Parts: sequence; C-alpha cells; structure tokens
Amino acid sequence: MMNTPPAPERRRPWSHRTRLGVDLALAIPLFLLETAWLVLDWMFGLGMEVWAAQGDQDRIYAAGVAHLGRVWVLLIAVLIVAVLAGIFRARWTVIAHLLVAVLAGGVLGVAQQQLDSSHAPPPGCIRYSANC
Repeated sequence: MMNTPPAPERRRPWSHRTRLGVDLALAIPLFLLETAWLVLDWMFGLGMEVWAAQGDQDRIYAAGVAHLGRVWVLLIAVLIVAVLAGIFRARWTVIAHLLVAVLAGGVLGVAQQQLDSSHAPPPGCIRYSANC
C-alpha cells in the first residue's frame, strides 16, 4: 500500500503571531513616515498656502479645507493598515498605527476648530445685516 503525504497545512494570517522583527521592521518606519507626513503637511501644505494667500480669506479657507481632506485620507489609510496588521496579528504595528490615528484625530480637531473660529461672525453681528 502506498502512503500518501499529509495535505499541506494552509497558513492563515491570524493563525500565528507575526515575528517580532518583522513587526518592528514595519511598525517603526511606518510610524515615523506617517507622523512626518502630518507634521510636514501642517507646516508646508497648510502653512505655505496660508502664507501665499497674503490675507485672502477665501484662499485661506480653501487651504484649510484641503488640509482637512488630506488628513482625513491619511486617517482612513492608517486605520485600514491597523486593521490589516490586526488580522496578521502584528501587535506593534497595530499600536503604532493607532497612535498615529489618535494624532491625526487631534490634528483634525485642532484644524476644524481653527477653521470654524476664523469664519465666525463678529460678536454682536446681526445675521442678515449687510456687513456680516
């Protein structure tokens, strides 16, 4: 009688934890890259556009809205990568991406508050008057 070899075991991503070296090799550079992107976009993407507007409120508002959009895209991408890292059981990558997601949420909150406060009507302004 002939012995048949056992069927190869399928390796599912969630069946074994990702090795620590691979996990850290992904977590650290991605954390630094995403954090640097947030900082550089705040300084150069938004800051230089506001500087170039030279007081034109419509351009400043448009730059703020564009900045909010870019941060939302980064937040969604970070959360998707965190879910994928969770499926592959890469603990440190999940932690790093959740930290970046919290940072991006803070940036969104601050940027939204700045955008709202810059377009608030002056105190004592009647809503339908000509100067409001």
